[in-house]
Amino acid sequence: MTDKPKRPMSAYMIWLNSAREQIKSEHPGLKVTEIAKKGGEIWRSMKDKSVWEEKAAKAKEQYTKDLESYNANGGGGDSGGKKPQKRGGGKKGKKAPAPAKKKKEESDDEDGAEDEEEESE
Repeated sequence: MTDKPKRPMSAYMIWLNSAREQIKSEHPGLKVTEIAKKGGEIWRSMKDKSVWEEKAAKAKEQYTKDLESYNANGGGGDSGGKKPQKRGGGKKGKKAPAPAKKKKEESDDEDGAEDEEEESE
């Protein structure tokens, strides 16, 4: 599984990696998160993104080829291990209501016991 090709970067990420140093120099003292926000603002205001979109398309083509080669040579077996995550997520959703229901049943039993005590007095 460690040999599986990584997903390609988006056009924005390719651009941000190339522009990060320039953003840092133009806006000294910005935190990493603030640099990313500033990059997002600049990216949204850009009119011509074709250069970066072409690079992203080439990266995606290369990724597709690498992934086909990886899968043809045996791949990772269980489709990258995503099935256990889905099963785990489903179990969490099913477990949550059960304790609440059990708790409600216990409280009903206690109420019933109190009612019986009141009647016997």
